Amino acid sequence: MNKIIIAFFFMGLISMKLSAQNRIKEFEIEGNKKTRTSFLERLALVKSQTVLDSVKIEADIRRLKLSPSVANATYKVVNLSGNQYKVTYVIEENFTIIPGLGISTANNGEFAFRVSLFEFNLLGRNQLIGGFYRRDIFDSYGAFWEAPYLFTRKFGFGINYQNLISQEPVFFEDNNTVNYQFDSRAFEAKFMYEYNFHNRFELGVNISKEIYNFIAEEEVVLPNDAPAELDANKLAIISEYEYNNINIDYQYKEGFRSLFTGRLVTGGNEFLKNTFIGRNDFEYFKRIGDKGNWANRLRLAFATNDKTPFAPFAVDNQLNLRGVGNTIDRGTAAIVINSEYRHTLFEKGWFAFQTNVFVDAGSWRNPGGNFGELVDGSTVRLYPGAGIRFIHKRIFNAVFRLDYGYGIGNEATNGIVFGIGQYF
Repeated sequence: MNKIIIAFFFMGLISMKLSAQNRIKEFEIEGNKKTRTSFLERLALVKSQTVLDSVKIEADIRRLKLSPSVANATYKVVNLSGNQYKVTYVIEENFTIIPGLGISTANNGEFAFRVSLFEFNLLGRNQLIGGFYRRDIFDSYGAFWEAPYLFTRKFGFGINYQNLISQEPVFFEDNNTVNYQFDSRAFEAKFMYEYNFHNRFELGVNISKEIYNFIAEEEVVLPNDAPAELDANKLAIISEYEYNNINIDYQYKEGFRSLFTGRLVTGGNEFLKNTFIGRNDFEYFKRIGDKGNWANRLRLAFATNDKTPFAPFAVDNQLNLRGVGNTIDRGTAAIVINSEYRHTLFEKGWFAFQTNVFVDAGSWRNPGGNFGELVDGSTVRLYPGAGIRFIHKRIFNAVFRLDYGYGIGNEATNGIVFGIGQYF
């Protein structure tokens, strides 16, 4: 009997404690037009008829701001009566059907372009669908579909197919550079899992066929050890892990992010070998006053150190060093540091104009070399520069950037780099 009385006593205390807590009587989401309310409610940690928790509310707002369909999100908490409250999330949506156009000059001076169309909020559920077509001496195309929350609020799936054909310089010994037509046809499927707000995982498989064909040119002699053509059917296990603790306020970012990607590739041959490829990007952003943003990225990359001219990591304008040129070198390990200060000079309504100054620096391990090459200065390249940004604040990732990088050191180059989205 005493045990029963004690049990009822503790149950009464718990009931009194729960009744004394502030609770959410009503939970609403407003401002969304295309994004489904049911989808946003599924993502949210906050639910009606639960305890009012400011930590969960702040987590939801940060998560919504990272969503491609949301330009900005705020919340309101209103006392209805006693300890009963109404919580409202106010959504400002992005325009998410994004066409793309890139224009450049191909390696042989021919006109080159890339057109694309992507929808980042398919069915109002933050699904991505789209594709691209590229003409750069050769024709390339790709198609993508990703549904990060297809099965549950944590578990999703994605597939893509790409047929990429390009002219690739390959570097042999004695400073011999040979151009190949590189044809890669790849199908990829992956599962995505979001453990919590900060931690996300991907695991999948990539099936590809890679073909290299020597491009005959005047005054270019194929080295004795270089193949005129080669191909390989490859199978790769792909993985990705992201830790994200970044807070976004339109064009401004603050916080830390780490992104690891890994590939275990099989099915190689004498030149296109089986290999492991790993890369980790560490990013740190800091607000400076009301208009400034300091952005930093440290990239560490490592691959199996095979002595092959077809090394996986490239030194390239669009990948790591602005102004260095298009694929001027390759390596099996790399350390790259990008640091820039972005400052908003003008902002009104949906439009913002930024300027930036930056320093890009990197070093590489040559195929078959040693890790000492990363730090002994023999492969270091340094590129300071400046640029401008045109930003549409209501369109997802609508940052049009133009940077000029100026190389320092022997045989350094310089040049303009154009792209969509911040460099990092």
